Amino acid sequence: MPRDLRSRTALLLLGSSLLFASASVAVKLASPTVTNGMVVFFRSFFGLLALAPLLMRTGWKGLRTRYLRQHVTRALAGLAAMYCFFYAIAHLPLGEAMLLNYSSPLFIPFIARLWLGEPLPKGCAWAIGTGFIGIALILKPGSGFFSPAALIGVLSSVLTATAMVSIRGLTRYEPTLRIVFYFGVVCSVTAVPGLVWSWRPPSPRALGLLTAVGVLATCGQLLLTRAYSLAPAARVGPFTYSTVVFAALFGWLVWGEIPDRSSIVGAALVCAAGMLAIRALEHRGEEAPEDAIPEAAL
Repeated sequence: MPRDLRSRTALLLLGSSLLFASASVAVKLASPTVTNGMVVFFRSFFGLLALAPLLMRTGWKGLRTRYLRQHVTRALAGLAAMYCFFYAIAHLPLGEAMLLNYSSPLFIPFIARLWLGEPLPKGCAWAIGTGFIGIALILKPGSGFFSPAALIGVLSSVLTATAMVSIRGLTRYEPTLRIVFYFGVVCSVTAVPGLVWSWRPPSPRALGLLTAVGVLATCGQLLLTRAYSLAPAARVGPFTYSTVVFAALFGWLVWGEIPDRSSIVGAALVCAAGMLAIRALEHRGEEAPEDAIPEAAL
């Protein structure tokens, strides 16, 4: 890759990571006064509104698709991941919640095997085993292993991996804006029952935070997808773990969250395992598929 392209891609990835981490901060700040169903709906709805300027520029004709079923499948898996992820953010240290969600590359080979019948990539066993040891250290068997929030955080990772597998092929035929648009539409419509069931009037501060979640996360999606188009996926993947670093930093600055030694070692193992898993998936073809790259359920 030319140096200027590497620099441009790195800036896009760091920008998307900072936006995702900032969105998670807004979720955690809003969680004490609003319900999880409200956070999920407004993240989707305000994210959709954030696309309005781009939609006005391209026109509605650019949103026609022949892959509606794939869009719906991806969106529903992403919606379920959001419910779990936002719950984990509200009840766990921010860095740990983000890290558990970013362990999704460890589950992709199994989901692809069950869903698509793909063989497990050679060399991924070490990565997966290392990653699961890291997750166990974060969950702390014997103390926090049965914590509902921790287990739901892991479930968010499984669902995120499912969404990544379901999006396979979409990025080859559908532009970024169309993918993000249908994600927002399907999630907004599907989240309405949960919104009605758990509704409570939000304060102006909470409404501002919910707006920030949608705008920040949608902009992060756009930057991340743009980075996918500029660089091989195997080179993109390791940079995305900077989201975990930003989230941990915000957790320390805002809430005074300091991870213990077990969590630090576990985090290092999960990040290393995620990068190894991406490399193993790369050997399945000339480049790692885009669905191998960790993407927060935001």
